[in-house]
Amino acid sequence: MSLIKSLLAGTALTALTALTTGVALAEPALIYDLGGKFDKSFNEAAFAGATRWVEETGGTYRELEMQSEAQREQALRRLAEVGANPIVMTGFAFGDVLTQIAGDYPDTKFAIIDMVVEAPNVQSIVFTEEQGSYLAGVMAGMKSESGTVGFIGGMDIPLIHKFECGFAQGFKSTQPEGNVLVNYTGTTPAAWNDPVKGGELARAQKSQGADVIYAAAGGTGIGILQAAADEGILSIGVDSNQNHLHPGQVLTSMVKRVDNAVFDAFTAGDQLMPGIKVMDLAAGGVDIVVDDSNRDLVDAEMQTAVDEAKAGISGGEIAVHDYMSDNACPAS
Repeated sequence: MSLIKSLLAGTALTALTALTTGVALAEPALIYDLGGKFDKSFNEAAFAGATRWVEETGGTYRELEMQSEAQREQALRRLAEVGANPIVMTGFAFGDVLTQIAGDYPDTKFAIIDMVVEAPNVQSIVFTEEQGSYLAGVMAGMKSESGTVGFIGGMDIPLIHKFECGFAQGFKSTQPEGNVLVNYTGTTPAAWNDPVKGGELARAQKSQGADVIYAAAGGTGIGILQAAADEGILSIGVDSNQNHLHPGQVLTSMVKRVDNAVFDAFTAGDQLMPGIKVMDLAAGGVDIVVDDSNRDLVDAEMQTAVDEAKAGISGGEIAVHDYMSDNACPAS
């Protein structure tokens, strides 16, 4: 595998400055959001896509793990100045900064995941998280014996309400009179990396009767899945496949193919097409995972229900509500 140029922590911007004195190579770059690339969730999915690109092409790329909100603008500018192209960033929180600076680097292509930025050199990659979460909700509804399930989100923002709303709709499709408990970890970016609080919320939901809990909380979700396993109830992972973290106790994972988004952007290089790219269920952008770690939890009836739901969503017979279309959730 070719060398991956890792620009991390406090040395990141210094390293970028030093590189400006040499020949700028048109390597792609990836900036992870807070929580780090090994969060076993969103960021790690992005890392997997970059790794696959290296393995298949022999190329090299630059990467940066965010340490604070203050780094966003400086990191983007320095990467653009050293010739990285395209520059891919994970997370809606880059939206404002990218909007401000994209026009300053018209020859650089940018890709932002989970946010729409309208600029002639920006590709905005969005997912139909509500569709994949609907499938997770169907599974939770069929597995729950108490009729009460839980949802724990990370930062309380409209994007994560898409997960919550789709999950609730899928659950209610199987248990119309059932109950969905909802909590969020916080209102700041720190909410993505607080597994202790995630565990506390999971235990609180279990005490209220939840026997399946869906964690859509980035690194915080590790604490949620752990607490659910400790309490003898089931959990649902998110973004990356987390079934293996607690085999037999993670009902499924709602995977969001951030890896494919990064791989495709790196492959396109400076020919990256601007505009909005929607990665939905039909296009393989979202899905649920059944593998050796959770197969015994998924009986034939559940698999049939999931398959029928997939076909209904992809074919348009099942309309899964997008919370961000009206900031409302009819299934709540």
